[in-house]
Amino acid sequence: MEKEEELEQNRLSYWGNTPEEEYYSTQGIKSTKSFFTSPRGLTLFTRSWQPLTAPPRAAVCMVHGYGTDISWNFQSTPIFLAQNGFSCFALDMQGHGLSQGLRAFVPSVDDVVEDCVSFFDSVVKSDAELGSVPRFLFGESMGGAICTLIHLRNLEGFDGAILIAPMCKISDKVRPGWPLPEILCFFARFAPTLPIVPTADLLEKSVRSPEKKAIARMNPMRYNGKPRLGTVSELLRVTDYMSSRLCDVRIPFIVLHGSADVVTDPEVSRELYDKAQSQDKTIKIYDGMMHSLLFGEADGNVEIVRRDILSWLNDRC
Repeated sequence: MEKEEELEQNRLSYWGNTPEEEYYSTQGIKSTKSFFTSPRGLTLFTRSWQPLTAPPRAAVCMVHGYGTDISWNFQSTPIFLAQNGFSCFALDMQGHGLSQGLRAFVPSVDDVVEDCVSFFDSVVKSDAELGSVPRFLFGESMGGAICTLIHLRNLEGFDGAILIAPMCKISDKVRPGWPLPEILCFFARFAPTLPIVPTADLLEKSVRSPEKKAIARMNPMRYNGKPRLGTVSELLRVTDYMSSRLCDVRIPFIVLHGSADVVTDPEVSRELYDKAQSQDKTIKIYDGMMHSLLFGEADGNVEIVRRDILSWLNDRC
């Protein structure tokens, strides 16, 4: 029993101990990994997941959430999409996963937006097949906020967006009351990297399935510390800005949220849906589901969300 537990703790990937290339082959896809140098000289880790034989139907440019990375349970979604004909690309943002930077420190979300845009543009330019197919954004939680900012920066750059529990505004229900935000922002000027912001365990609040919770905890790249002052201050700034720009969103999008999410607020997704100028917009609120819709729920629930995303993509390709 102890030996089995030791093997489980030392698993290579979220799927177990099958080597990556062998696993991708069994899933009927191909995958690459490399490093990308951003315009500001930052070394960022990247991955792709692509159909094995047929030409891609579209490019899906993906952004992960705070404290996570693209090499563990995040992979389950791009693998699924690649199996259905979509070429997927993602990078570990600054301070996350295998990318350069202090762990979980995001001093400027605007810089992260520039990193993502530069990488996604380089992907399309390097592959002639991708130049003639639609391009979609995909973001989870903080990644959803970054995708929205990418759109607001370049209104014509993408053909649609898939936003999973996006952090487009900090709800009044979860935003710390005055004067805590002001105090945090003040001290962030002097010690931005200090990891002292009190918060609940986000994994406990995000993942419902006990089995998947255990798998998520095994991620060697997961950030387990308290949020850093500078990161929290920056997220407060950006979400305040975004809350004033929801009415400027024009991109076709689907926003998906669990009704039991206490990390990001489903009411904010409803507000995005109501205020956006997009002519093509869809909202899905899943009764009783939590924050991690595409991994943390029971397999049946994950399948429901995946199929809704796939159906939305199919209708626009």
